[in-house]
Amino acid sequence: MPRTNFQELLDAGAHFGHLKRKWNPNMEPYIFMEKNGIHIIDLQKTIVKIDEAANAIKQIAKSGRKVLFVATKKQAKELVAELVSDVNMPYVTERWPGGMLTNFPTIRKAVKKMNSIEKMGKDAAWDNLSKREKLQITRQHAKLEKMLGSISDLSRLPAALFVVDVMKEKIAVREAQRLGIPVFAMVDTNSNPEDVDFVIPANDDASQSIKLIVGEMTDAIREGLNERKHEKEAAEGDESAETPKKAKKKAKAKTEEKAEKEEEAKTDKE
Repeated sequence: MPRTNFQELLDAGAHFGHLKRKWNPNMEPYIFMEKNGIHIIDLQKTIVKIDEAANAIKQIAKSGRKVLFVATKKQAKELVAELVSDVNMPYVTERWPGGMLTNFPTIRKAVKKMNSIEKMGKDAAWDNLSKREKLQITRQHAKLEKMLGSISDLSRLPAALFVVDVMKEKIAVREAQRLGIPVFAMVDTNSNPEDVDFVIPANDDASQSIKLIVGEMTDAIREGLNERKHEKEAAEGDESAETPKKAKKKAKAKTEEKAEKEEEAKTDKE
């Protein structure tokens, strides 16, 4: 059964594309018709593509990896921040910090600096600083928090990117492509779907359209996280009756987890 239906997408205005003269010809397969000079998106294809993207995102969450959401346009910022923080995924809703993916170790250093400033505020030495020093440090922290607060838990590169507007977030998309990170995106009729691995043809300007589609993605993440949790609990319950095969599997998982932690530590050092 599809995750959403034609009527829900229609009510959210997901079918409205851009003016015909602004279209990208690569979007032709996803266009149903033209009405009053505006392209209308084929919502039957949108339904199929939402399911494809949601199933793939669910598997990423189930595997314990992160999906980074990118939405810096005004009508998407607050909606995305609210929906994504509910499932504990990282997001960027302020300006995209150039090199965030391609120069990830530098971004990690900035995050560590932000965290160390937070700790400093709780330290007894904080009271010995002058009023001016406190003000400078507080301002610096506020600036870092605004830019990087929503990605402070991102200790390694994300497994995927979800983008609301590929034209506005073209730098983020380019960085992901360079690193081979799959891109999921809402793609309007004026954008190029060839830059995206999982295309969701839809109106990327209407807040209701954004809310509906990002909501479907975060629901899929929640499902993946719940399945992961249940599988973990079931595995722990089976530990008392552990077979040699299960023991081998468990040892392998521990080795992989250790390797991941070593990789994170290496990234932080760099």
